[in-house]
Amino acid sequence: MANNNSNNQYAYKAKPATFYGAGVGPGDPLLLTLKTHQLIQSADVISYIGNTNGHSQAREIARHSIEARTSAAEEVMVKMPMSTNRRLANQAYDEAAMLLRQHLAAGKSVVFLCEGDPLFFGSFSYLLQRLGGDFACQVVPGITSVNAAAATLQQPLTLLQESFAVVSGRHTDQQIEQTLAQHDSVVIMKAGQARPRILALLRQTGRWQDGHYLEYIGRDQQRLVSDLDDLEDQAGPYFSLFVIVRQERPA
Repeated sequence: MANNNSNNQYAYKAKPATFYGAGVGPGDPLLLTLKTHQLIQSADVISYIGNTNGHSQAREIARHSIEARTSAAEEVMVKMPMSTNRRLANQAYDEAAMLLRQHLAAGKSVVFLCEGDPLFFGSFSYLLQRLGGDFACQVVPGITSVNAAAATLQQPLTLLQESFAVVSGRHTDQQIEQTLAQHDSVVIMKAGQARPRILALLRQTGRWQDGHYLEYIGRDQQRLVSDLDDLEDQAGPYFSLFVIVRQERPA
């Protein structure tokens, strides 16, 4: 009997008419949390972002959990154009929110899968804005690519009095320069298209030797470049980032 009680405390089931944002981690399916796995197992509807070709990286990460269900869930792919045009993005979120709203209003539980963490550059944030005022919502955190990058490098992101910042490659040159000058450790997300510009900024700010570049963290095609002289001065994939940590760290 004690064993059953012990097992039950780790059981988590999706509740009716509840909208969940669940992080699936950076790419390695083994980094998907137990709580997210159990939500995938029990939710009525599973939703996720996909590209215009119908591929979803979030679903791919969670594929084994989805396929392990005892009964099939209804799946809703939110097709998102890979564009910086916010009008197109917001239109896609509006349409997705309308569809998910129908499921929630019918009393169904909906889990929205996000790469990394739902509230860290997560698409779930925009759906939460649209649905959070009308339905019960819960967020299940996930491991971010920032944490996975630090683990891959075996480098602490911050020690003692060191400061740490995260910026996007879509920030201006001035914003990135200021961040590199003001903080000991910096992660530059969404680095793909901005890679040549970021490399130039690392040279200009004297942080070249501090830089590491990673792409597709936790996936079969993972790449790590710790000597930036070996990195091509051209655009890279969307799933890429720079980690900049000082070579001399406090003891």
